[in-house]
This record gives sequence, C-alpha cells and structure tokens, in this order.
Amino acid sequence: MEFDTVLHLCSDKNIFMKHIFLLNLFFLPACLFSQRTGTLQGQITGESSREPQIGVKVMLIQPDTSSTNGWKFIGGAMSDLDGNYRITPLQPGTYTVSFSSIEFGNDTIHKVLINDIAITNLNHHFAQELPVHLEAVLVKSAMRVPNMQVSMVQLRGSRGKVKMNRENYSKIDDHAYVSVASDPLSTFSIDVDRASYSNVRRFLNDGVLPPPDAVRIEEMLNYFPYEYPVPNGKDPVSISSTYTTCPWNPAHQLVHIGLRAKDIDVHSAPANNLVFLMDVSGSMSDANKLPLLKKALYLLVDQLREQDKVSIVVYAGAAGIVLPTTSGANKQAIKDVIEELDAGGSTAGGEGIQLAYTTALNSFITNGNNRVILATDGDFNVGISSEGELIRLIESKRDQGVFLSVLGFGIGNLQDGKMEKLADRGNGNYNYIDNELEAKKVLIDEMGGTLVTVAKDVKLQVEFNPTHVKAYRLIGYENRDLEDEDFNNDSKDAGDMGAGHMVTALYELIPAGSTEVIAGIDSLKYQKEKTIKTDASLSNELMTVKVRYKNPSGASSQLLTTPIAVQQTAFNACSSDLQFACAVAAFGMILRNSEFKGEANLTMVKNITENNKGTDPNGYRADFVELVEKAEKLVGKK
Repeated sequence: MEFDTVLHLCSDKNIFMKHIFLLNLFFLPACLFSQRTGTLQGQITGESSREPQIGVKVMLIQPDTSSTNGWKFIGGAMSDLDGNYRITPLQPGTYTVSFSSIEFGNDTIHKVLINDIAITNLNHHFAQELPVHLEAVLVKSAMRVPNMQVSMVQLRGSRGKVKMNRENYSKIDDHAYVSVASDPLSTFSIDVDRASYSNVRRFLNDGVLPPPDAVRIEEMLNYFPYEYPVPNGKDPVSISSTYTTCPWNPAHQLVHIGLRAKDIDVHSAPANNLVFLMDVSGSMSDANKLPLLKKALYLLVDQLREQDKVSIVVYAGAAGIVLPTTSGANKQAIKDVIEELDAGGSTAGGEGIQLAYTTALNSFITNGNNRVILATDGDFNVGISSEGELIRLIESKRDQGVFLSVLGFGIGNLQDGKMEKLADRGNGNYNYIDNELEAKKVLIDEMGGTLVTVAKDVKLQVEFNPTHVKAYRLIGYENRDLEDEDFNNDSKDAGDMGAGHMVTALYELIPAGSTEVIAGIDSLKYQKEKTIKTDASLSNELMTVKVRYKNPSGASSQLLTTPIAVQQTAFNACSSDLQFACAVAAFGMILRNSEFKGEANLTMVKNITENNKGTDPNGYRADFVELVEKAEKLVGKK
C-alpha cells in the first residue's frame, strides 16, 4: 500500500536534543540474530553547501533473475534530521545502493561491499539540494509498509528542518458533575501508572505545551510519594481521607483519598523470573530510546540476586532470544548481551510478545514474580498488530501468572494509548523513561513497586450521602471507570498495586443546599423517586469508601470499608501532602484547559507547591515547581 507523508519543518537541535528520525521501510531478513551481520550507514548532504539532506530514500538491492525487474529489494531507510541513515543487519555481500528523492528522482548509484560484524560508511552528496527554508517537504515513497498510518504535527525551528511526529494519545473527556440523587455511586479501577507525568515533563523541558490528551491527572498525582499510613494489619492496603475546601472553587469542597500498599524488602522478596522484551527496530535508534534503555537495564541488572532469573528477547524484522534464561548472579554476561544490541529493522512486536511469554512460561517460578518487561517506543506494525489480538494474548498469559510491565521511550513515535492499555491488561505498570534519573527512579528506587505486585484487581467505590452532597466529580481516572456492579464482580479486571505503591484520588463536591444547576435527568414515570434514609447514625457521614482487592495469586476479593465523617478541615490547615496533590491536580486541569478548572491558575499552583515541598529527599516536588515555571513562560507566549 503506497503511503504519503507530509513532513513539516523543525530545526532547533537544542529543543529536540538532536533527535534522530530513522524510518526503516521494509521487513529485514530474519538473519537478525546471525552472528555474522554488518551495517551500512552514512550522511547525505548537498554537494556545494554540505547541508544535511532530509527525507532522502536509501535502497539496497541485489540482482535477482527470478524477479520481473531483475532486482531484489534487501532493505531501506530515510535520512533523518541531520542527513544520517543507517541500515542493519545485513548479510555479508555486495549490494547496489540507490539514493533518491521525490524532488529530484534517483541520484548516483553505488556498489558497496558489506563485511560481517562491521560498519560500512557510505556518505553521499546530492548535486541538487533540498531548500533549507521550505514551508513543507512532501515525501512520497514508492515502498510499501503494511497498515502504516501516519499523523503529522507541524513543528518549527530556526533553520527549517523536518520532524515526523507519530505520537498517539487516547482521547480523554473530563468527568462531569454527577447528581447524588440519581447516581450516588462512583466506581473505578485504581491506577498506579506514572508515565503521563514524565511525558508531560519531557514536553515542557523541550519548550512545548503537551497535547491535552497526554495529560492524565491521576498519573501525575500518583507520580509523587506521600506520607500515607502504612498498612499494619493483614490487609496489604491502607485507606486514609480528608475533607476540605476547594482552592480553585470556594463554593465547592474536596475529598482527598489516599491508598498505600505495604512495603517489602526487595532483597527478601520472592524470586523474579524476568523476561526483558526489547524493541531494537529502526525507530529505536535515537539516543533517548535504545541507548537510554540499555543504560536503564544496566541499573536493573545490578540489583538482581542469584535466585532471580532473566532472559532477553529482542524484536525487529524478526524476534529471537539473545539471552537464554540466566541467573542474576551472572551480571556481566547479561550486560555483555545488552551492550551488543543495536537498532534496525521493522517492528514485529506481536511476534516478540509471543516469544517472550513462551520464554517466561518455560522458566516459570511457582510463587515467584513472573513478568515480561516490554521496553519500546510503542510501535507494533508487523506480526500481531491488531490491538484486540494483543490484548487477548496478554490477558490469557496474565491468567497463567505472567504479568506485563511496559517502559516507554523516546519522542516522535510514542504510542502512548496502546502502551497504557497493554500494561493495564497485563496486570503491570506503564512508565515513561525520559532520562537516566527517571530510569533510576523506576528500576532502582521503586523496584519493589515496579516488579512485585502485593494486591491485584484493586477497585474503589464511593457512596455519597445526599444529605450533605448534591453532586460530585472524580478528578482524573477517566479511562478507569467501572460499572457499579463491576465492583462485586471478581471476574472483572482492575488495577494492581506493587510494593509501596500509593494511589491518590480527589473528588470535587457541590454541597447539598447549593443553588448551582447541574445536568440531570427527567423525573421517572413508572418508579418513585429515591428516598433518603433518616437514620440518625448516618447523618454525620459524608460518604463511604469501599476498596476491593485480591491477593497476587488469589481469585476471590477482600473488602475494606471506611466511612468519612462530615468534619471539614480548612485547606491551609491540611497536610502538605493534600495541598501538594491539589496543586498537581490544578496544574493538570490547566494544561488540559479543563472547563472545570475554575479559578485555578499557574500562580496559585506555584504558591501552593512552594509552601508544601515537605522534606522532598529526591527533589521531585522541586522539579515540579520548575515545570510550573516553564509552563508559565509557554502559556505567556500563546
């Protein structure tokens, strides 16, 4: 299927940290895992100016008498922002290399000898040059990529270079106010993913406001640690709550709910059976993708114990095992395999997942932590590319005791919506790694939560008392809504909490007696309206919070119930944790330009956070203040 791609111009290398875009356009041979392969790379520039030439198509072909045109296509790539291209892996041999542009047609054709286990450099100078300051360059490729859909974002810089943006985010519609009289129950699956916060940070650090759908407020809230009470009974989860005033709407109230999972000593935790499923396709060649992933995995390998087992499966044009199941004691052997990995090829993600699960089941540890860790920029365009097929596969393996966690990397190709959904269905977590400090946070500082589940299928249900509450709105968790009857249905999947994980939920309330008009439904014709119980013992209860969870290997849920009294605390008298969480929620609403943000503004957010940093041993809250300041400058430019 021929595809058309519009590339818009962007040249600011500082903003994008010299981000490299490399598009491999065909399935590469299944010899990816041969010991004897080579690489062809080089730079394409203008003959006179030596300016990098962007979007030039590079094709490798060999004679083939069985083909109608006498040639066999071997592989291809497009030149990136700096004119660079890279094609790997290649079997040793002689190839014909063609450089072509839609603007100028084919240019000089070279013959090149590819040696085994070596890099061959081949630079090329176009006699005609692509204009540096074009408004747009239309690149039409005669090559065929199955099921490829490309959406573009126009980004501009000072020199007029191009950048393709294929990032994808699932649409989010903010929760609206719900009448307690007609619907007093709010039910949702908890979420401990943190990917949205580090991804939003990446946008702001690059000098760009994030797309609204990239801002998932619950993930921003749950990025930060809080001083919630540690569970001290048989239950692995504790519940805490506070009732206060709403800082962005003085006529409203807020309820802050905090859950905390029990901590474990990672050194005495059950043995790990980890399968690293690593994307080494061409789209992972950027410095903030595979190279950063390798650094992250070095950190994790250092934490492995002798009883832990690790395997590495990689996928590109094909999938293969590059490290059979190995004891965590053999750290150097594991690192040596990681060091040798390189990016190149199309993306057989589905095939890789199947092989990873097979590997995990073959080395399954009873009563251990059996987990596939998928590390990718999220592109699955070969093999099982259907999202439905992938989800069914992941769910079936989850039911066999193998969970899935996802680590997202890079810019320009992040398939955020798909990655979040895969991790959710795999009883795992989704994190976005934008730098080495984030890699350390996820894989070292919070390794217990990342790898060890202590409570699965955790659901939260709130019942509001209409005596005190007219309407409510859950802030965030839009894609975690459950039907009320799902709360008691143990076959319904929900979120999972790892060791030490914390979950924060905020409800904005319209008090009973308010004259504020909210959307409602007409009076029922065939039923009586709901009546309010007059039991005096219930009159001082604002709401009741219920939590259901299963033990990691259990099939039946346990129930926790906590009533919340009508005992309001002034906002400024609340804990630093609550005030800080409210500031984060307000920041998310501002970035989303939510209709419910009320009087929230960045100055308010900054003032609240600066006064509520707490001890902040890792500097996360100070980092948040810096992001607010960067957002102030960007909003001022709009």
